[in-house]
Amino acid sequence: MHPPPSAAAMDFSQNSLFGYTEDLQELTIIERPVRRSLKTPEEIERLTVDEDLGDIERAVYLLSAGQDIQGTSVIANLPFLMRQNPAETLRRVLPKVREVLHVAGVEMQLTAAVSFLTILQEESVSVHTYAHSFLQTILLHLEHRDAGVSNAWLETLLSVIEVLPKDTLRHEILNPLVSKAQLSQTVQSRLVSCKILGKLTNKFDAHTIKREILPLVKSLCQDVEYEVRSCMCRQLENIAQGIGTDLTKSVVLPELMELSRDEGCSVRLAAFETVVNLLDVFDTDDRSQTILPLVKSFCEKSFKADESILISLSFHLGKLCHGLYGIFTPDQHLRFLEFYKKLCTLGLQQENGHNENQVPPQLLEQEKKYISVRKNCAYNLPAMIVFVDPKNFQLELYSTFFCLCHDPEVPVRYTIAICFYEVSKLLNSGVYLIHKELITLLQDESLEVLDALIDHLPEILELMSTGGESSIQESKLPSLPDLIPALTAAEQRAAASLKWRIHEKLLQKYACLPHVISSDQIYYRFLQRMFTIMMTNKVLPVQKAASRTLCIFLRYNRKQEQRLEVIQKLIEQLGQGKSYWNRLRFLDTCEFIIELFSKSFFCKYFFLPVIELTHDPVANVRMKLCYLLPKVKSTLKIPEDKHLLQQLEMCVRKLLCQEKDKDVLAIVKRTVLELDRMEMSMDAFQNKFYEKDLLDQEKEREELLLLEMEQLEKEKQQDGRPVNEKTFEKKRRDIKTPTAPPKSVPTAVAGPSASTTSTSASKEIKKSKLIRSQSINNHAFHTKYGNLDKCSSKTSTVAYIPSASGLAKTSTISLTDDSFRTRNASSLPPSFSPSTPLPSTSRGTAHPVDPKSSGGKEPPPRKATLKSRKSNP
Repeated sequence: MHPPPSAAAMDFSQNSLFGYTEDLQELTIIERPVRRSLKTPEEIERLTVDEDLGDIERAVYLLSAGQDIQGTSVIANLPFLMRQNPAETLRRVLPKVREVLHVAGVEMQLTAAVSFLTILQEESVSVHTYAHSFLQTILLHLEHRDAGVSNAWLETLLSVIEVLPKDTLRHEILNPLVSKAQLSQTVQSRLVSCKILGKLTNKFDAHTIKREILPLVKSLCQDVEYEVRSCMCRQLENIAQGIGTDLTKSVVLPELMELSRDEGCSVRLAAFETVVNLLDVFDTDDRSQTILPLVKSFCEKSFKADESILISLSFHLGKLCHGLYGIFTPDQHLRFLEFYKKLCTLGLQQENGHNENQVPPQLLEQEKKYISVRKNCAYNLPAMIVFVDPKNFQLELYSTFFCLCHDPEVPVRYTIAICFYEVSKLLNSGVYLIHKELITLLQDESLEVLDALIDHLPEILELMSTGGESSIQESKLPSLPDLIPALTAAEQRAAASLKWRIHEKLLQKYACLPHVISSDQIYYRFLQRMFTIMMTNKVLPVQKAASRTLCIFLRYNRKQEQRLEVIQKLIEQLGQGKSYWNRLRFLDTCEFIIELFSKSFFCKYFFLPVIELTHDPVANVRMKLCYLLPKVKSTLKIPEDKHLLQQLEMCVRKLLCQEKDKDVLAIVKRTVLELDRMEMSMDAFQNKFYEKDLLDQEKEREELLLLEMEQLEKEKQQDGRPVNEKTFEKKRRDIKTPTAPPKSVPTAVAGPSASTTSTSASKEIKKSKLIRSQSINNHAFHTKYGNLDKCSSKTSTVAYIPSASGLAKTSTISLTDDSFRTRNASSLPPSFSPSTPLPSTSRGTAHPVDPKSSGGKEPPPRKATLKSRKSNP
C-alpha cells in the first residue's frame, strides 16, 4: 500500500479544477427538482380551506373540490369523524367517499381499506349499520386491478366476516360467491373466492357447508390454473377444522391426495404442508395407510425435485416425526433419522472455497437454498432429540449437532444458538456432552450468534453447573475449564463492536455468574472489568448494566476482605472521583445497592459518602442526588439511625438555603415535600412495613451468614481439616427453619449484636450457620435472573440465628468483626490495593468521610446527561 499523497503533491491543474466544476454542476442539477416542487401562490390558494368550516363540512368540501392528497387525508381521518359524529359522517361524508373511490388512485384505495377496518375494530357503529353502510363498498373493490389494493380490501372483508350474522353472510357474500368462483370469472376473482371460502366455513353448520360450500371447494381444487388449485389447497386446513373429522376423511383427504400428485410444484408443496398441519385430525389408520406413504414419497423425490419442496420438508420434518412416531417401524425410524442427518450436511460437500463472483447464478441460488435447509434442520433439532430419545443423543445425533454448531454459515449457527437451551433441557444429566459446543458458540465470530445464545445463558449455565439435576451442587462447573476465558472473550468482542445493546444484554446476563463460578474467579476475572466499563465506556445503558452486575457480584461475594476492597474502590474512584461523570455513576450504583442489599449494609458503608455529594460543585450531581434522597431516607430505621437522619436533614437544609442553581433548587423543594411525607420504618415490625421489613431482615441474615461461613472456613483451614461439602449439604437438609410469625401480629426481635454472637456461639451452631449460608449462592439465586432484586420471596420465613445468650437481632447486626480485617496491601492485586481506611457508618456511630480523597483517572470529557450546560469542575 502507498501512503496518501500530501497536500503539496495534489493536482490543482486546470483539468482538475474543471472536474470540480462539473461536480458542482451536478449538485445544482440535483437541487433543481426540489426548487420546482415548491408550491406557487395559485397552488397554495387552491389548497387553502376556510378555517371556520367544521370537521364534517371541511371533509365534504375537500372530497368534492379538493386535490387527491386532501381527499386521502380526509379518508385517513374517517375513523375520527366516526367517533365524533357517526350519524353526520354516515349521512354526508360516506357517500362522497364512495364517489371518490371509483376513480381513486392506489394510495387512496389503501388508505380507505385501512380506515374501514379501523372503524370495524373500534366498533364506532353497530354491526348491522356497518354492514349496511360499508360492506358493498368493500365487495365492490375486491377485484381491483392492482394486486396490493385487492389484497388490502380482502383483508378488511375477512375481518368483517368474523362479526357479520349468518343471514348477512349468506345473502351478501355466499350467494354471489357461487358465480364468482366459476371458470368464466378472472383468475383474481377465483383466488379471492378461495380465501373467502376458507373463512366462511367456520360460520355455518355442517349441513350448509356440505350442501353449498364443499361443491365450490371441489370445483376450485380442480381449477385449470395452478395458482387457484394451490390457493384452495392451503384453505383446506381451515375447511377441515370447520366440517369435522368425518367429512375431512371423506372429502378433504381425497382431494389432498390428488393435489399431492399435481403437475404443479407449488400445488404439491401446498398439499404436503396442509397434510402436515392436519396430522392431528387424522386417526392412526389414515396416518399409516395414506399419509405415511405420501411422506415417504416426498422424501424420496425431494432431492430430485425443486429445492423449495426440500426447504418445506426440512422445516416440517420435526412435526412429521412427532406426528407419525407411533406408527414407524424400526426400519422406517432409522430411515427418517438418516434422511435428517443427510439434510443437516446438505451442500457442505460442495464447499471448495470458490469465489462468489465466479460462481454461476444458478449454483449460487442453489447454495442459498441449501443454507435454508440446514437452518431448518437446526430449528428441528430439539424435536429430533425427542424422536431418538435423549439417552441416544451421543450415539445418534451428537455428530450432527457438532456439524450444525460449526456450520460455515451464520444463519445456521444462529438458529442452533437459539435452540441450545432447549437441547440442554432435553439432555438433562447428559448435558455435559455439549460443553465444548457451548464454548464454541460463545467464541463465535458473529455477534448475532452470541446474541441468540445469551438470551438463555443463565439457564444454560445453571444446567451445566448442576449437571441437569435439580439438586444443589457446590462444585461449580469443574469440567468446563474454558468457560471463563470464553465469557471474557465474548464480553470483549461485544465491547469492541458498535452493537452496544448486545454488550448491555451480555453484562446483564453475567449477573448469574455467582451461581456458576466461585467468588475468587469472579473477583479476579470479572470485577475489575466491570469497574473499567463503568469508568471508560461511553454508553450509559452499558455503564448501568455493568454497575448493577458489579453490585450483584458484591452481594454474593464470600470474602469480607474482597468486599471491603470493592466498596473502598467504589467510594474512592467513583464517589470521590475527579470526573463528575464518575460521581453520577456512583449514585447509580448506590441505587442498585439500596435495591439489592439490606438497609444496614447501605447505612454502614454508603450513607455518608452519598450525602457528602450534596456539596458537589457540579449541579448535575446535586440534581441526581436529590432524586435519590427519598430512597436514601427509606434505608433508615428509627430510633437507632436517628443520628444519620439528622445528618440527612442538615444536608437537605443546606441545599435548600445555599443552592444557587434554579433547576436544582426546584428539585430540592419537591424532594423536601416528598421527604416530609415519608413515614419512617421502626426497629420493631409494623403492619404497614411488614413485608418490606421481612425482606430486609432476610437480606441481612444472608449477609451475616456469608461472613460467618467465611470465618468457619478459615477456622477449619487453620485446623488442617478440609471442609466436607457433602456432609454439610446433608446436615443442611436436616435443619428445620422456624416458620414466620403471622402477619397480623407485629413482632419485635431482640438480642445481642453480631460480634457477641460470632464469638460466643458454640462450634455446632457455627456449623449450622455455615451450612445455611452455603445455600445462599444457590438457593437465593434460583429466582429469575432478570429479577435479582427479589433476593427472597415475600412469603419467606423469619429465620432466627441462635446464640449462646439468646436470639440475635438480625435487623440490627453490625457487620464489623475482628476476624474480617482488610488484608495487607502488599498481598493485594494492584487494582484493588486500598490507599485509605474504608469509611464506616455502622448503626449507633458516625464516622465522617474525607471528601478530598479521590482516585482513578478521569475518562474523556463528555456532556452531562441531566444538565448539559454545566461544565466539569
